Amino acid sequence: MSYVDLKNKTILVTGAAGFIGSNLVKRLYKDVEDVTVIGIDNMNDYYDVRLKEARLSELSAHPSFIFVQGSIADKELVNKVFEQYRPQIVVNLAAQAGVRYSIINPDAYIESNLIGFYNILEACRHSFDDGHTPVEHLVYASSSSVYGSNKKVPYSTDDKVDNPVSLYAATKKSTTLTSHAYANLYNIPTTGLRFFTVYGPAGRPDMAYFGFTDKLRAGKTIQIFNYGNCKRDFTYIDDIVTGVEKVMTKAPDKAIGEDGIPVPPYALYNIGNNHPENLLDFVQILSEELVRAGVLSEDYDFDVHKELLPMQPGDVPVTYADTSALERDFGFKPSTDLRSGLRRFAEWYKEFYM
Repeated sequence: MSYVDLKNKTILVTGAAGFIGSNLVKRLYKDVEDVTVIGIDNMNDYYDVRLKEARLSELSAHPSFIFVQGSIADKELVNKVFEQYRPQIVVNLAAQAGVRYSIINPDAYIESNLIGFYNILEACRHSFDDGHTPVEHLVYASSSSVYGSNKKVPYSTDDKVDNPVSLYAATKKSTTLTSHAYANLYNIPTTGLRFFTVYGPAGRPDMAYFGFTDKLRAGKTIQIFNYGNCKRDFTYIDDIVTGVEKVMTKAPDKAIGEDGIPVPPYALYNIGNNHPENLLDFVQILSEELVRAGVLSEDYDFDVHKELLPMQPGDVPVTYADTSALERDFGFKPSTDLRSGLRRFAEWYKEFYM
């Protein structure tokens, strides 16, 4: 691996108004001297745009932060950003997220996750043109969803992921294949990151912990699928961002394999808590922290607001990250416990919405 110094660099972060993107930008400005961040986001209404605007307002406090509103599926826009700002590091976090939404609106996934990512790859490829300094490292977001219904746990990046159970997962598998091909053909140092169930303050309202909170506060019933017999490797946002930042500073090298065939400059890691939690336990902890924060009353009757249902199409019973490669190469392992993370979310929710 080659060390990539982030100091005095121009970094492109796509999905900059998103949950992970905005937190990464904040972290870069906290940790890196004289950094310039170019943020792209289409500001779509997949969820409450006010959240994205609130995140952006925080980022705008940094004079060197430049925001470009638009879609990475717009090839002309992407090329213009690369030509104008010449980013040395690219972090692609723009994507249409959500497993269930991919069933009812597949077009959004093809546009952002396939066409959009292809445009980023092409722009990185042509960053070499005309003697310009090429992109030093492309880091992109993938998802634990690619593991589908694999029986072997914990999930390793060496596992086969040939049987996605949702279109969302299929598009994320595609990013692995296309980025590997571009790394091989055009020598672009590339690292993929498979995130596991990211949560925390100012997160995505379509995620279970956020949606459950909205419904419980409104006195509605929350639906718990597979009768609560699901496990998720909940990973706190700060741990995700720490992992991304560490990965940005080490780019894979092109090498010659044992068989004499060149190995492309490509790496792939899981970022997860390595500790799956039962969904019913998760709901119990969430409810306790919502009461503690004053989001819900102390006498709230949770049992009458729970409905246990069978597994939904595209869902999987367990996610569980093998993070041994991340620990080996970066000396880092996510460690925020679920109660601590949900406590911070509940406190943020109370302040933002109440």
